[in-house]
Amino acid sequence: MLVLSRAVGEIIAIGDDIALHILELNGSQVKFGVAAPAGVNVHRAEVYQKILRSQDANTHPVPVPNP
Repeated sequence: MLVLSRAVGEIIAIGDDIALHILELNGSQVKFGVAAPAGVNVHRAEVYQKILRSQDANTHPVPVPNP
């Protein structure tokens, strides 16, 4: 896992078309925005797990790495 330190207003680039914008720091919480193409799904891990569980049993979902 890559761990990065960023300040408010800075950006983390993921590949050519995804950017994490650091919006706010409040104690131990970080608020960030995700800029990604319309075809890229972005979910919190717990929401994504629910989506995977609700899929048909015949599909083979990709596991989400634990942070």
